[in-house]
Amino acid sequence: MSSLHLAPEKTALVLIDLQNGIVAMSTAPYPGTEVVERSRKLVEAFRAKGGTVVYVRVDLAHFQQLPVDVSLREPNAPPPPPEASEIHPAAGFQPGDLLITKKHWGAFAKTELEQELTRRGIDTVVLGGITTNIGVESTARQGTGLGFAFVLVEDICTSISADAHRFAFETIFPLLARVRKTDEVIAALA
Repeated sequence: MSSLHLAPEKTALVLIDLQNGIVAMSTAPYPGTEVVERSRKLVEAFRAKGGTVVYVRVDLAHFQQLPVDVSLREPNAPPPPPEASEIHPAAGFQPGDLLITKKHWGAFAKTELEQELTRRGIDTVVLGGITTNIGVESTARQGTGLGFAFVLVEDICTSISADAHRFAFETIFPLLARVRKTDEVIAALA
C-alpha cells in the first residue's frame, strides 16, 4: 500500500446519502449511525485543515424511476416524507458546506458537483457514505471518468449486506482508487 498525502486545498470530502431516511436503514457491516459518527470525525479534520466538505443527498420523493425489474418502493406506496431526504443531524452539516441534491444513484449525474469541485480547484475526492455498492460506487465510477482522483474510506461506508460491501472494497474500489480507513485519511491531511 502506497503512502497517502492529501493537500487540503485540493481535496474534497464527499459524503453520500447521510440522510435521515437512509441512515435509518438496516445496513452491514456497519450500522448507519457508526458511519455517521466516523464521517463526522473526517468532516472535523477537513474543516480544521481548510478542506472542502460536500454532503450529497438523494431526493427520495423525486427519485428518478427507471424501467427496472426491482423497485425500491412498493407499488402505489406514498412518497417518503420530506424529512427523510434531510441530512441526518449527527452528520454535522454546517453553513458553508456544499449540499448537492441528486435524483439518481451517482452524485455527478445531472448535478452541479463536477462544476463546484472544479471551481474550487479540487482534484482529489475522499468518498464515503451509504450505500457502498450503489450511491458510493456510482459516484466513484462517474468521478474517475471525469478525471478526479479518489480515496474510498472503508469504515465510513456501509451497504445493504456485508458481502456487497466487501466485494466493492476488495474487487472494484482498488481498481478505481486508493482504499483507506478514517484514521489513515486524517493522518494524510497532516
